[in-house]
Amino acid sequence: MEIIEITEYSDEVLSALNVLMPQLSPSAKPLDELALKNIINHPATHLLMAVENDAYFGTLSLVTFTISTGIKGWIDDVVVAEEARGKGVGELLSKHAIILARSLGAKTVDLTSRPSRVAANELYKKVGFHLRETNVYRYSYT
Repeated sequence: MEIIEITEYSDEVLSALNVLMPQLSPSAKPLDELALKNIINHPATHLLMAVENDAYFGTLSLVTFTISTGIKGWIDDVVVAEEARGKGVGELLSKHAIILARSLGAKTVDLTSRPSRVAANELYKKVGFHLRETNVYRYSYT
């Protein structure tokens, strides 16, 4: 299994993401070419994918940004294909993102995960994330 950063648009990546994302969130709307190109071309976003034998088995997005307290990293949209779960794909993706964030100057990397996602939460602890005492708030425009 290899972790790669997607830096150019391809129909194969678009198709793989449109298979993976509903496994994370059934309400996820399919990406189109423009949406994927916007993700790939955004300077703060790093789209990572787990690949083996030209097949995609997982993905995550790492975003890095600078604020007054320094550079931070944020991991989101982590999903591993159902058939690859429990085989270390999530761990590889997470560790790759952590290393990439550090190379980009991030002092911390954060993520969130619903408590009901027991396996995901155990994975994040395994790779070194610590549960923070905080409240997460969201403002929605809909």
